Order: sequence, then structure tokens, then C-alpha cells
Amino acid sequence: MWEAEDEDLFADDARGHDSSRRAVSTELTQDDLDVEHSLRPTTLSEYCGQERVRQNLSVLIAAAKDRGETLDHVLFSGPPGLGKTTLANVVANEMGARLKTTSGPAIARTGDLAAILTNLEEGDVLFVDEIHRLNHQVEEVLYPAMEDFFLDIVIGKGPAARSIRLDVPHFTLIGATTRTGLLTGPLRDRFGISYRLDYYSVPELTRIVLRSAGILGVRIDEQGAEEIASRSRGTPRLANRLLKRVRDYAQVRADGCITWEVAAEALRFFEIDEMGLDWMDKKILDALTRTFRGRPVGLTTIASAVGEDPSTLEDVYEPYLLQRGLIIRTPQGRQATTLAFEHLGVVPPPSS
Repeated sequence: MWEAEDEDLFADDARGHDSSRRAVSTELTQDDLDVEHSLRPTTLSEYCGQERVRQNLSVLIAAAKDRGETLDHVLFSGPPGLGKTTLANVVANEMGARLKTTSGPAIARTGDLAAILTNLEEGDVLFVDEIHRLNHQVEEVLYPAMEDFFLDIVIGKGPAARSIRLDVPHFTLIGATTRTGLLTGPLRDRFGISYRLDYYSVPELTRIVLRSAGILGVRIDEQGAEEIASRSRGTPRLANRLLKRVRDYAQVRADGCITWEVAAEALRFFEIDEMGLDWMDKKILDALTRTFRGRPVGLTTIASAVGEDPSTLEDVYEPYLLQRGLIIRTPQGRQATTLAFEHLGVVPPPSS
């Protein structure tokens, strides 16, 4: 029940330039799933990046194992593609425990949760992705399971209703969320360990690309790996995806070896520039710098200018442009920065 695949994840197979088919999208795609399990590190020593989180977890896991206890419940938050699922697998492996995986939307009823928890064994790790999307009634049932390891289930309705208490094995719940603000306070407070994952540096991503290339059997030098890493938006999932695309290009248009020149040519071919911007990112910046000449513009106006849905613009494209300092939000609307003009080679309008 809880291992059923989310069919909606890959339902949108529209052709053309849509956000779900972007090379630089950090959302999980079927192409990623085909090789992601083989590329994932299985131990903390293999894990690259997130040094603070890695060191903290090594201490907490060692202490829990030394006492013969389960690890406290863990919450990982942060943008997609930074390794929350990978860390859940690493924690389970380091604890020598089985990992059960589900997602917030998949647990629709309290009975679903009861079936999952009662089928766990002592010490198991339960990973719930997108935990902020849990049904509120399910959440209420989860609280005592996290704190005291029992479930209160109500059977029947009206005067004939009765409550049954079920003991559940001691387990570790690992939650992952991309939207920490949507977590309810009571649920967030029940996690004893909480980490927010940060974007990765270029040297960290370079190590990840080199490691993945070794697993995939791709010939690559350090300069080629660094070029891919520098255009990966600080995201390991995107670095691995770009590595596969550059590998394909090198196989067809070069001798199969990824050098700096081959990587740069391939990424230019796939319309990904030196800052990791793709065609739609540049289309948005072009509208703000050339069409609107640097004036503040409302979200719906920009969406109309580039032919995209406003909510997609806000959720998919805008965060990275804000992070890189290419646009800013003002009370009057979105506005291109001086860096955006410089990046596109557009002369900024004279300041009034």
C-alpha cells in the first residue's frame, strides 16, 4: 500500500519546452530513477558534501548504536535534489536497519498508517517523503506513535465506537520536506533531530561528478567534471543528470572522453550557460531587461510575456534567479538587477 508509485509524478508527458522536461529542473524524473539508486552513496564516508550534517549524524548514530537504541526521529528539509532521500538510505544502512519508504500523499487514511506501523520490526527506519502533505487526521494518529510507540485506533461510530490501543515497535521516522513552513508545529516539534540541507559548492559537486562518472564507466578529467559542476545550480541530482547528457554528447560528437572543451560544447548545445541558466531563465531575464527595460513588473505580466503559467514561474523558475541575484522582488513587482543586464550583455537604462 505504502510502496505504490505516485503515478502523477510522471503523468505530464507534454512535448516541447515545459518545466517538467527542463534539463536543469531539480524535480525527480524517470530518467533519474533509472540510475539514481546505483549512484547513491550507502555510507556516511561515501557521502560528499553537507559536512556539518554528516559529522553530526555520525556522532548521533554511533551513540544510538552504542546504547542499543533506535535513532531519534529525523527531519530533513531543503530544496529538491539535495540528498534528503539519499541521507535516509545512509542512516538506515549505518544503523543496520531496514528502510520502509512512503510519502505524505500516499497515506490517505489512518488505517493506511496503522498498516504501515504495525508491519514494522524493532529498529526499522520509516522514511516519509513530502511529509508536510500528510492528512491532518493521519498526523494526529502519528503523534503518539512517535512519542510513546502506540496507536489509538477508533473502531465503529456513535455510541458503539470503541478505542483500541496497539503497540508498535520502536522505530525511527525520517521525514523529508521541501516546504518546512507547511509543517504543523506539533509535528515539527516531535522530531528530535532536524537539519536543513544547503546547496553544494562547486568543489563538492566536482567530487560527486567524478564519483558518478566512475560508477557509470564514463571517462572524464577533473576540468570536465568541474565545468559540469559549475553549471549544476548547487544540486547533486542536476549534476548527475548533466553528466549523463554530456556523456551522450561526448559519445556521439567526441571520442567519448569528457574534457573541459567537450563539457563546455555539450552544455552549450543543451542551452545551459555558465551560470546554469537555461532557455526559459534567459527568456525571463530578456523580458525584464529588454522588454520592460528594468522596470518593476508584476508576476502575471511577466508570465504573459514569456508564455508561462504564473504559479509555475513563481515556483519553478524564480527561486534560482533570486538566489543568484539576477532578479529582486519589490512591492511594485519583479525587477532585473545590474547583474542580469551584465550577464545578458544589455546596456541598463539610465537611472532617473
